[in-house]
Amino acid sequence: MPGGRLTQQERQQIALGLADGLPYAEIARRLGRPTSTITREVMRNGGPTAYRADLAHRATERRAHRRRPASSRSPESVPQPHGRDAEAVAEYEETLTTVLMASGLPKMTARVLTCLFTTDAGSLTASQLAQRLQVSPASISKAITFLEGQSLVRRERDERRRDRYVVDDELFYQATIASARSNDQLVATARQGVAVLGPHTPAATRLENIARFLDFISESITRAAEQAREVLHTKPAPTSNDTARPIPDRDHG
Repeated sequence: MPGGRLTQQERQQIALGLADGLPYAEIARRLGRPTSTITREVMRNGGPTAYRADLAHRATERRAHRRRPASSRSPESVPQPHGRDAEAVAEYEETLTTVLMASGLPKMTARVLTCLFTTDAGSLTASQLAQRLQVSPASISKAITFLEGQSLVRRERDERRRDRYVVDDELFYQATIASARSNDQLVATARQGVAVLGPHTPAATRLENIARFLDFISESITRAAEQAREVLHTKPAPTSNDTARPIPDRDHG
């Protein structure tokens, strides 16, 4: 599987694949590249609907030129636990950050959340985050404030009375519930507009349909989150490489 940066010809093939509606995995297979490479390339250069090969190539060249003086400080040089490949970890972190940004998170916020997600402990102090990401404490503070507001991180005090920022199994459930409930005010306000604008008028009908839609979505999300909550506390099933672990009896039936 080839390494190194994508060529302009490969980027043109990516653009053609996107135009044909091919999934990232299929484009990656045709180019002999990891799917994560294609995902990161597309998401950081406009997404699947706005990707342009020539613009992506020029943007990559500019980024490479800016990074060159700081290459000695790259996180890829940091020793990794559990025998992990530092370059693969850095590539994955960049991919996850890019996907989180595409979902609406600011860049620094996405970097902080990625750092917490990929830390085995699931928690870091502000100084640890600043050191790992090589940014100022103020940048970390701003990102954490946003993440706390979205229920995506939790603040704890450790034995040295330092604030630690935690991502755990419950946070995605809490964030999902908070997101569903954030629609409640909009639903109520839309229905208030129905009375103001007059029942059965086109504007009132539009607002009532919006309220009904959001109300249904919120109820569905809340119900699904409650049903799936247990998944967040369940260890993944053994993979085919897990030969040391016994296979549960139910898999033999």
